[in-house]
Amino acid sequence: MISAAAATAHASGIQMWGAFGFGVTLGWFLYFLNRYRREVTLADLTTVIGAIGGAGILALFPAKTDLFGAYGVGLATGFFCYFLVVVGLVSISENFNIDYLIDGRRKEPEAPYGYGEQPDRPMARISGAGEQNLPKGT
Repeated sequence: MISAAAATAHASGIQMWGAFGFGVTLGWFLYFLNRYRREVTLADLTTVIGAIGGAGILALFPAKTDLFGAYGVGLATGFFCYFLVVVGLVSISENFNIDYLIDGRRKEPEAPYGYGEQPDRPMARISGAGEQNLPKGT
């Protein structure tokens, strides 16, 4: 039986980029999920740790290998790139300011646009609840 370290000692470039890309994708999604979560509990933290460093990930990218390193760098890259993209979009927008990054506050759009009947739900369009959450006139 070949050890995990020996099996990935000669990771190819495509394997390294794949591990990096997988980490970027998970990091981006992790930031997105945590950004729009209403309440964060200890169970959420446990779930995140299990998802990004659990047995499934260690089976794909064994610990102390270049593949796990590329995955970790990708995870951090995706996580912080999401933040930088949001900061960039907020800075060029006339409808959002720094308050949006802190607690989600945003300026009320001018008529005929608006946030509808549920202004506290910024992600109403993708909530899965259907068309009833869309602002009137959409």
